[in-house]
Order: sequence, then C-alpha cells, then structure tokens
Amino acid sequence: MRVPPVDPLAPRRLRKALLEPFALTRAGRWWVINVAPRIDGTIGRASGGRLTSLPGIPMLLLTHTGAKSGRTYVTPLLYFTDGPDEDVVVIASNYGRARHPAWLANVRANPEVRLQARGRGGRYRARVVADGPERDRLFGLAKQLTRAYADYERRTSDERTIAVVVCSPLEPASA
Repeated sequence: MRVPPVDPLAPRRLRKALLEPFALTRAGRWWVINVAPRIDGTIGRASGGRLTSLPGIPMLLLTHTGAKSGRTYVTPLLYFTDGPDEDVVVIASNYGRARHPAWLANVRANPEVRLQARGRGGRYRARVVADGPERDRLFGLAKQLTRAYADYERRTSDERTIAVVVCSPLEPASA
C-alpha cells in the first residue's frame, strides 16, 4: 500500500483554516517546531501514522538511514502527492532556519526510505530537487498547501534555497 494521496490544490478545510493561522503566530511556530515533532513521532509510530498533533494536516512518517551513523530515524513531515504515479513530495524547509534539516543529508546518502501515513505506506526512492523548473513548480504547490512555506522561503532567501524531495514508490500500487 502507498501513502494516501494529498492534493495540494484541494479547497481548505475548516480545521486547516483554523490551525494554519495559529501555526503562523509566534506561539504556533514554537509549538510546531518544539512540541509537534516529538508528539507526532511518538504517536505516529504507535498509531501507524493515523494520529497527529495537528488534525487535518497531511503528515507522514519518513523513515530514513543516517548518512554517517547508519541508524534508523523517523521524522514526521507535511506532504502532498504529485503526478500519475502519486510521487510523494516533502519539503526540506527546517522551519525556515538557515541550515538544511539533518534528514536531508541522510536521504541524499541513502535514498531508499519508508513512508507511512494514515495506516498506509511502503518503500520509496527519494530524489532531491534543489533547483530548476521542477523544484519551482513543486515548491509553488507546497505554498498552496500551506502559507508557512512562503514564510520559510522568505526567511531563508539569503542563506539557502529550500530543497524539495520527491519520493517515488518502489512497489506497485495494490488494488
């Protein structure tokens, strides 16, 4: 099974209309950076990716292998899907910080990952898109999914370009 599809252009739901404005406040940003990843990693693993601290927000668990350590890590991330093969797209925003997130180096070194969301998932091959028209198109879709990415882009514009990671399924879709 693959992760459920998420259309970044779908109309906003009421929960998203309430949660997103909060997430863009100082308190909301603190919650999203410091609390939500710890909660989402724990309850996400326990529930098979069915539960999240931010209901209505499409979250997945990215299981990846450390570039240097070889350890397995699980990182909760916002996602959407793209294209006929339902590639999964995640954004290496690191909440608008000057440095890329640690998981990006891991995915570059070990591109075979596991994704899980809402009780569904599988093996994927990750490909980093750091620049060019494909990156710009996908990042534009990400900004449609949540306004936070526009804020992160503005904050990082002097230090780095936020990379986009496209994860293609390694297993055929099950019926």
